[in-house]
Amino acid sequence: MARKNILSGLLNSDRPAAPEEQGRAPEIKSAGTSRGLGALGAVTRSIDALAAKAEAAAKLEAQLAGGSVVVELDPQLIDRSFITDRVAEDEERFRELVEAIGARGQDSPVLVRPHPEKEGRYQIAFGHRRVRAALELGIPVRAVVKPLTDIDHVIAQGQENSARSDLSFIERAQFAQRLEDLGFSREVMMSALAVDKTTLSKMLSVCRRIPGDIFSGISGATSIGRDRWHELATLFDNPDVVERARHFTYQRAYQKGKGPEERFQLLLRFLKAKPGAKAPRATKSTWAPAGGGIKAKIQDDGKTFTIALKAARAADFGAYLASRLDGLYAAFEEDQRTNGD
Repeated sequence: MARKNILSGLLNSDRPAAPEEQGRAPEIKSAGTSRGLGALGAVTRSIDALAAKAEAAAKLEAQLAGGSVVVELDPQLIDRSFITDRVAEDEERFRELVEAIGARGQDSPVLVRPHPEKEGRYQIAFGHRRVRAALELGIPVRAVVKPLTDIDHVIAQGQENSARSDLSFIERAQFAQRLEDLGFSREVMMSALAVDKTTLSKMLSVCRRIPGDIFSGISGATSIGRDRWHELATLFDNPDVVERARHFTYQRAYQKGKGPEERFQLLLRFLKAKPGAKAPRATKSTWAPAGGGIKAKIQDDGKTFTIALKAARAADFGAYLASRLDGLYAAFEEDQRTNGD
């Protein structure tokens, strides 16, 4: 995977040119007095100045071609990547990005390439949200322009998202599936997603095993982790499950699901239950700390999860847990998003 470190050195650690400096040819100093006086001297100085400006423009063009200069571009001239890597935009987070860029400017540049089919336009490798924010704010977008092949383009796009750990498991799996559908090799896909062969195969298996018409209703369940997606996908190895699943997706209970996450949960619970069963049986367990002092009875019937505390300090511990539910849930969501467990 010779292309694995395509982003290395792309945005170097040197200070980028200030906005007012970007795209400006170096200042041309006037010729010395030894050039001579009169009309001949003026003509000579004009020719020298034009030559210096041409040389400066050529150097700037070479820098842009090498992707070493951050420039400002009209966001209306920038088109989206030819391959998407997100199921849906998080509108709340996007609004926060717009406010941040509006307040302090765009901190990091996007990466674009000259559009392979439209002269005078560009195509985003990464930074779609920043380009969209600049378009909404009516300001130029700071960008690195770099000629990229399709292979380099998808590797840069995938590696940047992997570095940010911003995509959920199922978004990365669908990105892998799109790359495969476009004919990219496994080596390119592994580089783009920064995964090994086994992990890539597991990603692709989720998208392949679940029939497309069923998958479309739950593909936006980005908060669902890797293990539960695998659990659902393996159920479809049984041919009888496909028809059961399709029949269930037409039922009101499924269609009333509030969003793809809830529909995912309903479908998984239904398929795990034996045909004809009304609901999975409740599971019961207990918990107690090593030092004792409190005991918890835990019950899960698939719809509700109950923890009952029993001890002299049960009320205090219960109040302590209740006061921290927001933080615990936020930590759970982050763990699901980043680790996929």
